Amino acid sequence: EGIVPWQLVVTRPAFARAAHGIRPPGGVWCHVSGCDLVRDADGRWKVLEDNVRTPSGISYVLENRIAMSRLLPELFAGYDVRPVSHYPALLLEALRTAAPAGGEDPVVVVWTPGPANSAYFEHAFLARQMGVELVEASDLVVRDGLCYMRTTRGLARVGSIYRRIDDDFMDPLEFRPDSLLGVPGLMRAYRAGTVAIVNAVGTGVADDKAIYHYVPEMIRYYLAEEPILANVTTYLMADAEQRRYVLDRLEEMVVKPTSESGGKGVFIGPSATKEELARQADVVRREPERWIAQELVQLSTCPTASPDGSLAPRHVDLRPFAVFGEDIHIVPGGLTRVALREGSMIVNSSQGGGSKDTWVLEDDGADGGWDGHGTQASWARPRMPDLRTGDWTGQQQQQQQ
Repeated sequence: EGIVPWQLVVTRPAFARAAHGIRPPGGVWCHVSGCDLVRDADGRWKVLEDNVRTPSGISYVLENRIAMSRLLPELFAGYDVRPVSHYPALLLEALRTAAPAGGEDPVVVVWTPGPANSAYFEHAFLARQMGVELVEASDLVVRDGLCYMRTTRGLARVGSIYRRIDDDFMDPLEFRPDSLLGVPGLMRAYRAGTVAIVNAVGTGVADDKAIYHYVPEMIRYYLAEEPILANVTTYLMADAEQRRYVLDRLEEMVVKPTSESGGKGVFIGPSATKEELARQADVVRREPERWIAQELVQLSTCPTASPDGSLAPRHVDLRPFAVFGEDIHIVPGGLTRVALREGSMIVNSSQGGGSKDTWVLEDDGADGGWDGHGTQASWARPRMPDLRTGDWTGQQQQQQQ
């Protein structure tokens, strides 16, 4: 419709030409999404980026809650903390809903690249919690346009695949021919509508950082609404005017590669030397289409145990998860990621970050109550220590989100 330039879409590395014209079973492309939210120095919530390809981290949400409830059960005594343990059931329901019609109990599998993958723990954890099989490429086969799983009792038709593998490696017949992780013919079965792949092939375009620039306009166009939460101000380096503006203020900016994830390649201007600033400016000038820039957000902080046992402020962000089955459910919690190094703004686990248990408190109904899907949350900070004095306060601060 012209809201997002078509040239930008087709030049994204995640653009999947093989998925052109395919409508996923049920018409849902993104069954699982995780949006990264931050609070700035003024206490305002903003959306930092969107994750709709294979968003990770939900297993840490569940494990953090288990660990906290076992180690410090007394913390939960004074608060009605909403549970997050039902996430595997929500995901399983969404995967079964996505499966093509034709079977009352479709076979659901979690597809992993294997133990060498950095998120393998999560793949195995979710498969175990949902009670479904964890499979690799050698466990799957396509025959006559149908996808099957090899079992000791023969072939079992697969209805829905929760894939934790990038598009490029899924099918060597249509993507990378050297992929040893893919299943030959899988895209043919997907195109025929005989198997669901969650999230849909090609969704990586939607969470490309260059596309993020246009999300507010997407909301206005598709929903006829104003965005409730603002994006972090973002500049496209492919635009000459925006590029000049950023390069003139590079020491104030954060520069990110458009198609990377996990904090890879992020350049933080305020902490860079003059030589590093000059090198980054040259890189941006050579390949401007590969970069975006954002205003530096002074992330909010949370008390964190330091190696010497004392508490110190560390920067955090929040990744809540949404699951789209028959309805959209927001998990009443989220992955709070924390930068463990003093002063660091990089919270990604792959860059040395940690995570924290995150609470959403039960609403008493005074503000209209819950709508049944967890879309209204009362974020609360329980008793926390004063980082200057070490004293614990009994004040509870609530903010409606």
